[in-house]
Amino acid sequence: LTFASGLRSFLRHAPDVLMVGEIRDRETAEVAITASLTGHLVFSTVHTNDAAGGITRLVDMGIEPFLVASSLVGLLAQRLVRRPCYECARPVRPSEEILKELGLDPATFYAGAYSFPSVKGLRPPPPGTVFEPVGCAACGLLGYRGRTGIYELLMISDQVRRLCLDKADAGTIRNAAVEAGMVSLRFDGARKVVQGMTTPEEVLLMTAESGD
Repeated sequence: LTFASGLRSFLRHAPDVLMVGEIRDRETAEVAITASLTGHLVFSTVHTNDAAGGITRLVDMGIEPFLVASSLVGLLAQRLVRRPCYECARPVRPSEEILKELGLDPATFYAGAYSFPSVKGLRPPPPGTVFEPVGCAACGLLGYRGRTGIYELLMISDQVRRLCLDKADAGTIRNAAVEAGMVSLRFDGARKVVQGMTTPEEVLLMTAESGD
């Protein structure tokens, strides 16, 4: 009994939704894609640096690009970043270099002109500043307490589908998606920095390999 044969057995019961723990090989990928093409809603995971990498990973496994383009609806990349300890975090003015790395315009940021939805129960840092971890008894001198997620959702548009059929690399697909309005992992992290949910250092560390 293999993972793929188990999936085939589940499909005989005609499920509406199928959750595949992880796609690691071609056989599992083929079963998941077949399920998607025959009307089942399939959720799964694959290890890549960003959302676009999920497309090229499936192709690298040996799945034909037209099958990938036809079966995928969207890909969600995520990372966990630490939240500052609000008992001791202090607001500081970040450097222009840090802001540019985050994808934020320094002049707009320093003017407090970035407007992102507020988070209920969370006090953001003063305009033009970010939280810096300090460390106290409440956080065990770490400066951080808890974690939150940053996300990148790539929907399979006609343009992305064409790039997939052309066997474009992950960077090309990602750039096209960003130009079409996709929020990258790093920029979602930047928004959460402005909202006070994390720090610039956390975002830059956790998105270092995402292609931003």
